[in-house]
Amino acid sequence: MVDAGPATLTSSSAVWPGASFVPSLYRVSQRRRMTEDVVTLTVEPLEGPPMAFRAGQFNMLTALGVGEVPVSMSNPPGAESALDHTIRDVGPVTHALCELPVGGLLGVRGPFGTDWGVEKLAASGRDVVVVAGGIGLAPLRGAVVQLLAGKPDEPGGAGAGTGAAGRLAVLVGTRSPGQVLFEEDLERWQRQGAQVELSVDVAESAWNGHVGVVTALVTLVRFDLDEAAALVCGPEIMIRFAARKLIDRGMAAERIHVSLERNMQCGIGLCGHCQLGPLLLCRDGPVLPYGRTVAALMAEKER
Repeated sequence: MVDAGPATLTSSSAVWPGASFVPSLYRVSQRRRMTEDVVTLTVEPLEGPPMAFRAGQFNMLTALGVGEVPVSMSNPPGAESALDHTIRDVGPVTHALCELPVGGLLGVRGPFGTDWGVEKLAASGRDVVVVAGGIGLAPLRGAVVQLLAGKPDEPGGAGAGTGAAGRLAVLVGTRSPGQVLFEEDLERWQRQGAQVELSVDVAESAWNGHVGVVTALVTLVRFDLDEAAALVCGPEIMIRFAARKLIDRGMAAERIHVSLERNMQCGIGLCGHCQLGPLLLCRDGPVLPYGRTVAALMAEKER
């Protein structure tokens, strides 16, 4: 079992009501090209009630006749029947999904897994540090929107980065300026009072922002050492270094929540393909506290 302790913010890992072995048919109602290899699909069910989910959970998306992949929702909960899934074109299934036109059909199973625990975070009044690497911003987008809900959309926001859960910092890293996702959201979040810092690995002549790994941005953030929490998503090596930076700054490992992914296939902990030590990430994750168990498992060399 994960050493979550009393600071655990994620929900129960039980199968979410309505999750099924059989995909439901959804239709693409909007298709947005985010970068050269990333597409956001807004999808709506052909029939049946809207899907209820929590920020950080994922669905299994079926490219009909091709296969199925896990993809987190990238919009906040409560958007009635529409769901956003932000997908990087990296293989046959994701390629087929990215090529779907408006009106195209796909299968959707879910929602599955644990979530970011945004409601408890907001109620706690804690400072929150969000660290995203590349497309890792997509599973975090809904959480940020929820944490900032109700803040005025005006220059300067509420001041000092104060949001619904205390100070909120959003740290984002990408390979290059052309790979930045949700630019309009980043600007709006800053207007609403979040501290938004963006860094790229390789800059262009017109780039005036930070250059380097996203973990270096952790030093720019002020947070309450005794109570602050963090939400981290991205490549695993980035997650490990971001968690280490936060711990070095004084944040408790149990209050750092990370989103992990393995080869998820069933979504409900039966097939074992997503096993990480004693954990099945589709059931026990994808969001987990970076305590002793997860930290140790992520430090293990693959054999």
